[in-house]
Amino acid sequence: MTRKLLFILVLSIVFNLNSKAQNKAIIPSDVIPFQVAVEKSIYKSKNALALKIKGEADADNTVAILKDIDFHNGIIEATISGQPLANAGETARGFVGIAFRAALDASKMEVFYLRPTNGRANDQLRRNHSSQYISIPGYPWEKLRKETPGQYEAYVDILPAEWIKIKIVVKDETARLYVNGASEPTLIVNDLKQGKDIRGSIGLWIGPGTLGHFTDVKVTKED
Repeated sequence: MTRKLLFILVLSIVFNLNSKAQNKAIIPSDVIPFQVAVEKSIYKSKNALALKIKGEADADNTVAILKDIDFHNGIIEATISGQPLANAGETARGFVGIAFRAALDASKMEVFYLRPTNGRANDQLRRNHSSQYISIPGYPWEKLRKETPGQYEAYVDILPAEWIKIKIVVKDETARLYVNGASEPTLIVNDLKQGKDIRGSIGLWIGPGTLGHFTDVKVTKED
């Protein structure tokens, strides 16, 4: 039988062995930030980490990587929120997501992220781009959309500035993204671009022009 180890990294509530709720906030010193500023926040009644990009980012590895995690296969759960900053350009979508199997220097990672402003757009094409998979290095969204249209993104009903629950199930070269408790995945990737053997940490990821919030992060490892 596969041995499962449950690691709970909590930004708001954690259940201890006696099933009693405790408040325990992860603070900025618990993450390694790359091209992002991280601060403690209370957002919509939850203790959270708030992320913004620092200056001009030069790549998609705009992420805060959680310390002391070695993840290969398993389940990642989190509650996230993204919205465009007040001064963001018109192409900002509130890009927010979770990286996994992330190198501690942010040089490699797999990422599922959301574009919350697309979820209820009147333009159907924008709706079709509500969720996205990318892989660093070498596979930004532009390349994947051009070479394999529609394969690595999908529609999901989401809103900006609202909490969104996500679950990512990873097994070797396959990852599935579930949103807001759905029993079926929003997006399935059967060929994770960095390969089936890569290991790494979990990252809190945002894109350009975004204010992101993260809470209730839970990692269940299955190796």
